[in-house]
Amino acid sequence: MPYSYSVPITTLFATILLAGCSPKVQIEVPNEPITINLNVKIEHEILVKVDKEVDSLLTNQKDLF
Repeated sequence: MPYSYSVPITTLFATILLAGCSPKVQIEVPNEPITINLNVKIEHEILVKVDKEVDSLLTNQKDLF
């Protein structure tokens, strides 16, 4: 009979040891605010293609707009 009791005790002991090895994850709030510095340079170029007739119309009649 002593053999049948040693298996559950060994299993319980191994479970307790393995539970002590489980990793612990902690999330902490930082003391300072988080600063995100975005140094972004935005450049754009607009190309307009104008038909020759429209171009001459705009050149000849400057008071259209």
